[in-house]
Amino acid sequence: MNPQRWWQTSCVYQIYPRSFCDANGDGIGDLPGITSKLDHLRDLGVDVVWLSPVYASPNDDNGYDISDYRAIHPDFGTVADFDTMLAAMHERGIRLVMDLVVNHTSDEHPWFRAARSSRDDPHHGWYLWAEPAPGGGPPNDWRSVFGGPAWEWNEATGEYFLHLFSRRQPDLNWDHPAMRAEVHALMRFWLDKGVAGFRMDVIDLIDKPRNADGQVSQLFVPGPRLAEHLREMRREVLDRYDTLTVGEAPCADPALARLLTDADTGALDMLFQFEHVSLDQHATKWDLKPLDWRAFKRSLSRWQAALAERGWNSLYLGNHDQPRAVSRFGDGSAAAAKCLALLNHAPRGTPYVYQGDEIGMTNFPFTSIDQCRDIETLNFWREALDQRGWTPEQALAAIRAKGRDNARTPMQWSAAPGAGFTRGTPWLAVNPNHGALNVEAQAADPGSVLHFHRRLIALRKQLPALATGGFTPLLDEHAQLFACMRSEGAERLLVVSNVSAEAVPWPGGLDATGELLLSVHGDRPGALLRPWEGLLLRLPTG
Repeated sequence: MNPQRWWQTSCVYQIYPRSFCDANGDGIGDLPGITSKLDHLRDLGVDVVWLSPVYASPNDDNGYDISDYRAIHPDFGTVADFDTMLAAMHERGIRLVMDLVVNHTSDEHPWFRAARSSRDDPHHGWYLWAEPAPGGGPPNDWRSVFGGPAWEWNEATGEYFLHLFSRRQPDLNWDHPAMRAEVHALMRFWLDKGVAGFRMDVIDLIDKPRNADGQVSQLFVPGPRLAEHLREMRREVLDRYDTLTVGEAPCADPALARLLTDADTGALDMLFQFEHVSLDQHATKWDLKPLDWRAFKRSLSRWQAALAERGWNSLYLGNHDQPRAVSRFGDGSAAAAKCLALLNHAPRGTPYVYQGDEIGMTNFPFTSIDQCRDIETLNFWREALDQRGWTPEQALAAIRAKGRDNARTPMQWSAAPGAGFTRGTPWLAVNPNHGALNVEAQAADPGSVLHFHRRLIALRKQLPALATGGFTPLLDEHAQLFACMRSEGAERLLVVSNVSAEAVPWPGGLDATGELLLSVHGDRPGALLRPWEGLLLRLPTG
């Protein structure tokens, strides 16, 4: 088993900086705004902040298209503001994890500007190129994640460059040693500042399968040199620091996760896998289907078993790329928000809380595409109407359910205009429910979602069984109940949650006589588990 590390008992909180807190009134969240709200994170009990990109960027994909990895975007502040924020985090015992986006850069990055200028430029080999098809046009019909072809024409060199995402996000060539060395150098730059690690964007896609001619032969399939490149990264950089590394891995299966996160064979501490957030869709995220909780539990159990002895799991229900968890997996209620929080902290792994989830923020009631800002959503809208033949209402229904703007509406600090996020006009509209659903109101209410999160995070620090103990799934085939046992030595903890809006009988065979440590409704259940009822019990020993 991997030796225990500090991040195994930590709780990580993700900040999407554009939407967290605006200190200067321009409607865009910034670093001084984050600094002003760090006491909220300290009181919540989080140990680590994962900060989405704040680097220089033309914002084609809201900062995930980086034009300078060592500079701060003026929207967010200055390097001095960053240093002040980091020092304030450290004063409160909070570590900072940065976003590392190195599958691609912005097309405005100096590397790519040089690379596209000439086939003879030294940076040309830092990116992925292909000749036109024999009859002209792109080399094949590959499609990008954000819609449209995955190839973009470059006139100066007479070839196409590959982009898995936006056409303004050219993919890097990880087979190029000088490119890898520069990535290692920029990582050291931030680690030397005192950053505690990285969340690595789509890291399982940095290496692409190649054919005999060295050309990319498949998309969205981890390449054969992925583990090699990541082990080099650990050897050259990460082993010299005390870090947390989590790799976003949309294509990973448990076998790859075990390889990459095992202390002996791997290079990362944990992965964000996508299996459980793909269960409520058909071919694409926009093709919706109802979630089968039995499939969700089977998926969770599969990953828990696969990484029980080798590797480590990350635990999440939402982030900046996913809709709000309480609207997606619940019914938007405070009880559902608490129940889902318990479910997210119950398995073995490191839990992640996305900003606003600690108060149960919900999806936005979009009525017009003009309310949306996300590139993926805007591209889908055009595709749905022009190519799929969907009606505007059909497309909006999918956007209300799955659009990324749902997670990016401003943080709801108070009932004030602008939700306490800004005194100006917010870059993205504030959810109209902020008058009742906000941090200020919940801080004053001991029965709130916020206080439930505080107690839950505190319990995880107090109970070794809940943090690092063994995990035993229960009731895997029950359509409405989630249950598991966590154990460490003689301590046994039982989690039971009704993940439905209907009352459900207490399951036979499960002991309900233990010490009640946490309850969604604040008390013990009767013969029926109420809608969205969740419990954490310490069972008698012996």
